[in-house]
Amino acid sequence: MFKIITDSTADLPVSYLEENDIGCLHLSYILDGETYGPEKQMDYKEFFDAMRNGKMPTTSQVNPDQAKSYFEEVIKECDEILYIAFSSGLSGTYNSVQVAAAEVLEEHPDKKILVVDTLCASLGEGLVVMKAVNLRKEGKTMDEVAAWIEEHKQNIVHVFTVDDLFHLHRGGRVSKTSAILGTLISIKPKLYVDPEGHLTLLAKVRGRKKSLSALVDYMEEKLGSFRDKNDFYTISHGDCIEDAEYVRDLIKERFGIENCVINNIGPTVGSHSGPGTVALFFMGDER
Repeated sequence: MFKIITDSTADLPVSYLEENDIGCLHLSYILDGETYGPEKQMDYKEFFDAMRNGKMPTTSQVNPDQAKSYFEEVIKECDEILYIAFSSGLSGTYNSVQVAAAEVLEEHPDKKILVVDTLCASLGEGLVVMKAVNLRKEGKTMDEVAAWIEEHKQNIVHVFTVDDLFHLHRGGRVSKTSAILGTLISIKPKLYVDPEGHLTLLAKVRGRKKSLSALVDYMEEKLGSFRDKNDFYTISHGDCIEDAEYVRDLIKERFGIENCVINNIGPTVGSHSGPGTVALFFMGDER
């Protein structure tokens, strides 16, 4: 059986990774001069509280040496690896992993490594991983699973809202003036991840509850032929579980979809979106 590996940016529960034997490469981040990564983790509540108190974390992509070392360990135990990667539109990690895979395959030509750019982020990437796991359980080959991802990654719809515009301003998503004015009049942006895997502003909504409802409205708009095909969907959040559950309950009421995976946004994505982010991911006709 082939090994599935993904990035920490998929924001999947550790329990899910362990239960399904999924490898994970960790992107690192720096907060208060301390570097955090696979060997040193910060509790997510502590992380988001630090951001609420004005701390500004910075993030780093996986580098080729890190990915190569990881592959060299995994390849000892299996002949085939499927790497399901964070959007190349948001990080250089995909490119680093491709470089590492090529180097490992030069040294181990009898092995096989496929690296797939999901053009997805957070539990959108996680949703792709979960679909891949289910296909593997059905007996699909690595090539078949990779082909499914390539065929359907543009069907993974991402839509999210943030509570504080200043974090988006830091990332160049909104201007400083927009961040100040928006905060004063309680403007909450609705954003999505576009077909190239970039964050893009869709609309501005006034008020928190309306912004959460707007996520479900977008789902209504985008489901299309997938209306009855979403056997599960995902929601990630920046330390605001009640808001995530509010969105889940709206979806259950409107569409009757019961199976939802909710998890925290990890520090890599959370560094740019901030506390109070709620992100919804599902399958639709197009992003």
